[in-house]
Amino acid sequence: QIQGFFDFPVDHLDGAAVFVPYFRSLKLENMVIASPDVGGVSRARAFAKYFGADIVVCDKHRKRANEIASIQVIGDVEGANVVLLDDLIDTGGTITKAAKIIMEKGAKSVRAVATHPVMSGAAYENVNNSVLEELVVTDTIPMKHESPKIKVLTVAELFAKAIRNVHDHESISTLFLQV
Repeated sequence: QIQGFFDFPVDHLDGAAVFVPYFRSLKLENMVIASPDVGGVSRARAFAKYFGADIVVCDKHRKRANEIASIQVIGDVEGANVVLLDDLIDTGGTITKAAKIIMEKGAKSVRAVATHPVMSGAAYENVNNSVLEELVVTDTIPMKHESPKIKVLTVAELFAKAIRNVHDHESISTLFLQV
């Protein structure tokens, strides 16, 4: 939708190109992909296809902005290594509360992925004090602090290839992972 704001062609680069190789390297058994909210189900389903994994959904109810009243997990996470997938992490409230509920439902581990680490307010504290094994993000937004729980993956090579492909009048879609 953001393409409509420009008078020239704009391409969307997918973070899966950097996240999928990383998670494949972990060789997690019984992986389940989780969406932290109903709005992210299609993103979770697309990511799950790379691994042949099941998905679960966290249904959250908010009292007001940045304040979650409750979260319910829809699906089975018992004994699973769960990967929570989101487009961005702001305060970390949703992702860390979802991780806690998932662990309470019997998951073996919970990791989170967010393409854009806004990390405002108490985000670092929320992540560091959470049950998350790790939070994996890209370097699309510079991190203010380091954290032993946060793994930053670079998008530099992906951007470089995209720029090269545009310059050489080649396809951007060749940069997307195929299921």
